[in-house]
Amino acid sequence: MIMAAQLLLSLSILITVHEWGHFITARMFNIKVEKFYLFFDFLFPMANVLNFSLFKYKKGDTEYGVGWFPLGGYVKIAGMVDESMDKEQMKQEPQPWEFRAKPAWQRLIVMLGGIIVNVITGVLIFIGLTYFLGDTYIPKDLINENGGVEALELAQQIGFETGDKIIKINGNDFTDFQDVAKPDVLLSQNSYYTVLRDGQEVTIPIPSNFIENFNRKDAISNFLIPRIPAIVGRVSEKAPFKIGNEPEREAQSISSKVGLQPGDRFVEVDGQPVNYHDEVFAIVKAGTRDSISFKVKRGDEILSFNESFKGYSAIGFMAKGLDKDQLAYINYGFGESIGLGTERAFGVIFLQLKAFKKIFSGDISFQKSLSGPIGMAQAFGTEWDWERFWRMTGLLSMVLAFMNLLPIPALDGGYVVFLLYEMISGREPSEKFFETALKIGMALLLVLMVFVFYNDIAKLFTGG
Repeated sequence: MIMAAQLLLSLSILITVHEWGHFITARMFNIKVEKFYLFFDFLFPMANVLNFSLFKYKKGDTEYGVGWFPLGGYVKIAGMVDESMDKEQMKQEPQPWEFRAKPAWQRLIVMLGGIIVNVITGVLIFIGLTYFLGDTYIPKDLINENGGVEALELAQQIGFETGDKIIKINGNDFTDFQDVAKPDVLLSQNSYYTVLRDGQEVTIPIPSNFIENFNRKDAISNFLIPRIPAIVGRVSEKAPFKIGNEPEREAQSISSKVGLQPGDRFVEVDGQPVNYHDEVFAIVKAGTRDSISFKVKRGDEILSFNESFKGYSAIGFMAKGLDKDQLAYINYGFGESIGLGTERAFGVIFLQLKAFKKIFSGDISFQKSLSGPIGMAQAFGTEWDWERFWRMTGLLSMVLAFMNLLPIPALDGGYVVFLLYEMISGREPSEKFFETALKIGMALLLVLMVFVFYNDIAKLFTGG
């Protein structure tokens, strides 16, 4: 519910500002706007099916409302063939207040209005995030000094090993450890990591389709994480317990039984010296056992334990992660935030272009790279986090602008193509041709919508 609520609020904001962009530019040129709707008041794309709204009121010439079908929104501009497919109006003689009666350059601005406002919204959000929150990052040098990385499944697939110290990305130095999984790195052509392994530099190339793996919500946590010392951060009171065919239940954890405390550092497990949490985990998971022995350092003391392990699968503690004072913080002035926030906003569009290039070249799968409402909702997370909410909203605003500019009839970009043709050739496409193109475009969008939902549901059930 929280994921869905965040997505619905974010899309409501973005749809409203997008349609307001069309509305305000139309009014600038004295074009009558008959309707301004968040969501559709009909079963899109069938304009005459299930026509009703959840809320509406009229002010001046415009009816404002909220439709029942929550997959978009629209403004009904007089004298324009749009989602409402109002053909009767188009049979009448053009009136001075209608869209079709205006010069092509004015109609072009009206069609670009939504895209422009979405870009402005995205840029303002990124500027605000940069100014008010700054940057918090994990210094790469801190990770390398503390034992390097822990290579999880996805990292192992491309050649990483636990203990590797990443020193360069694509031959360039970097400071933020989180850069290793940035889309820009994963989408770049012939990308690679340089790591220090046992004193030797090793190159690890990034496969051209590797970013496909990051469509899963758990992908980042299954790639590379900082190697964590084997220090107890929190003791679990209970742990899963199962013997034979009996149902699994919770029992007092080993760590709780022996009285482990936050700050205890493991130095040995089953006679093997350990320094890191992954070493403890690997030994515990190495095979079934009836008992487990381990030693921890508490202050200046070494404490030894030997406990029954029958029925358990873990000792039952969470390792101590990085402290807040180990992170790096950067605050930006207002002028710096304008430049950096704008750069980050347009960086979203450049990433989209890179992704499209990879799709068209066959490097990555269109199906695997496509994400719909379910995927977007998962990206917002199960907890309401305003920082993440606004980052996602800023990103979606730029993506919405980019997607709407695609030259597909029924999208703003399709109208723009026809208007540019008219301005260059001096001839306006016939209404019949335009209407046919719009129907084809809407059919394509409907097919894409069905495919997106199917793809999202398939990923949900397959874990993809």
